[in-house]
Amino acid sequence: MVNEASEWIGQLRPAEGYATGPYVLSELRRVIVTGQVRPGATLPVDEIGAFFEVSRIPVREALKTLIGEGLVRHQPRGGYTVTVLSGPELHELYLVRGALEAAAIEAATAAATADDDARARAIHQELTEAIDADDVQRYQNLSRAFHEALLAPCGMPRLRHMLGLVADLTEPSQAMSLLESTQRAELQTDHAVMLEAFLQRDGTRLSAVARGHHGRLTAYIDEARNGSGDISVS
Repeated sequence: MVNEASEWIGQLRPAEGYATGPYVLSELRRVIVTGQVRPGATLPVDEIGAFFEVSRIPVREALKTLIGEGLVRHQPRGGYTVTVLSGPELHELYLVRGALEAAAIEAATAAATADDDARARAIHQELTEAIDADDVQRYQNLSRAFHEALLAPCGMPRLRHMLGLVADLTEPSQAMSLLESTQRAELQTDHAVMLEAFLQRDGTRLSAVARGHHGRLTAYIDEARNGSGDISVS
């Protein structure tokens, strides 16, 4: 059963002044990607427009863009909904994420600076705090941020852009919520080893650990969903 708009629309942030079309787009993308509005949820044009105090036109344009990105689906008589991924679709997207990350991680490690080290350490500490607090949504969002921090120095903007698009598609499913707490803890152990290799500028080791990490995560998700079914609000 999908969420009613009243359960998530308050997560949107009003604009300071007039809400432009790009602002409406960025806010809708943000709440979808961060899991604040879940797969299968309806996206009512009129209510969104009322929230931002805009006409239906910029809302529809924003939703059209999100359809192109794969985050939203539209049925002529069914309105707009957040995309629901099947188990195999999510599996495939996580394989793509792992492959794109593997293509850049050694170069990123070699080019990293002290500032990159500090950023990765800080996010890893936040990840540990999220695990301790059993804050699954925060852990999900920070896990992505940690991986992005390790890749940031790679000097491959197009690859990072592609990785961002793929990650945006997987994040609404909040895959970490499908896992047992012990499985999330094992993934966090992987993160600790990855951070150590990054700080030591050991790209070969980091690449190997990252491959194992992605394989473990994909296997856990497949196990949770039995390789099929919809990753939705149910």
